[in-house]
Amino acid sequence: MSDAVTRSCPVCETDRDFYATARTTVHLGEKWKFRCPECSYTFVRIDSIETA
Repeated sequence: MSDAVTRSCPVCETDRDFYATARTTVHLGEKWKFRCPECSYTFVRIDSIETA
């Protein structure tokens, strides 16, 4: 997985590149934390499942 993903930011209300700020391995798989550089909105992805 790359260190950047493009997705719709609910705060900015437009498509943004989110950048990885943290990554670790947990018992469920690989956990990534992504942050929007414009508004600092953050979401977590664990093995392709996102919190949003």
